[in-house]
Amino acid sequence: MSDIAALKKEKQELIEKMLDMQKQFIAYEHENGVTGKDYWASSEGLLSTYRHEYAEMATRVVDLAHEIVGSHR
Repeated sequence: MSDIAALKKEKQELIEKMLDMQKQFIAYEHENGVTGKDYWASSEGLLSTYRHEYAEMATRVVDLAHEIVGSHR
């Protein structure tokens, strides 16, 4: 597998994981409701690491996209 193919594969896997996280978040929100405090300061359950993990993955997806096409931020 070429470097570009490996980067594209990693990017796709991250996108799929992010979509799954979004589905879990929506289901949680529908079942429990989510306040701003829950979203920003939750210390347990799904929301405790959601924002941080999702943001890290989103940043990596952007970095991968730039690397694939040879551009810079």
